[in-house]
Amino acid sequence: MSEALLEGVSMGLLLSAMIGPVFFTLIQSSLEKGFRYAAMVALGILTSDTLYVLLSFYGVKFLAEATYFESILAYVGGAILIGFGISYLVKKQDAKPDAVVEGLRRAKKRSAFLKGFSINGINPFVLLFWISIASLVHLKADFDTTDIWSYYLGILLTVFVIDLIKAYIAQKLAQFVTAKFMFWLNKAVGIVMIGFGIRLIWFALG
Repeated sequence: MSEALLEGVSMGLLLSAMIGPVFFTLIQSSLEKGFRYAAMVALGILTSDTLYVLLSFYGVKFLAEATYFESILAYVGGAILIGFGISYLVKKQDAKPDAVVEGLRRAKKRSAFLKGFSINGINPFVLLFWISIASLVHLKADFDTTDIWSYYLGILLTVFVIDLIKAYIAQKLAQFVTAKFMFWLNKAVGIVMIGFGIRLIWFALG
């Protein structure tokens, strides 16, 4: 069990090192709306990953063959990411830093959770990652049921904890962040989101 858990932790570290739309969303949310808001974003990401774990583990053969499912998810996900990107590009940063900090406490936890859940859930590359993990798990003949779920638990908890650490560090840096910096950060995040959205649609076309 401990060996399976450690393997899961190492795989979780690898997944956490990947930079994608989730990473930029998490950092931007923490800088702009505080650690608690970003923590709810991370919880949404964790929930989305957990659903993908269950979906891929129990249906890895079906999902691997159903390529149309990946294509549909890529088209929808790409469109949503582009929509998020445009919203960041047109977003106005007209509040002073103090006013922004005061407004952090008013941010809705539900919207933060849904943001994390949707940004992670619409990315077909996340699904493909969990399908590959499920395939790997099924090939481990020495893994019993406890080992399997210890492995998955190691991955999920590692990713969640590292997401919280990222959000915490970003929040600590928020005191040095100016309104001008947030303005350009939103523009950069918007461009990155649109880039990932186009990439997903290109993936579907391919």
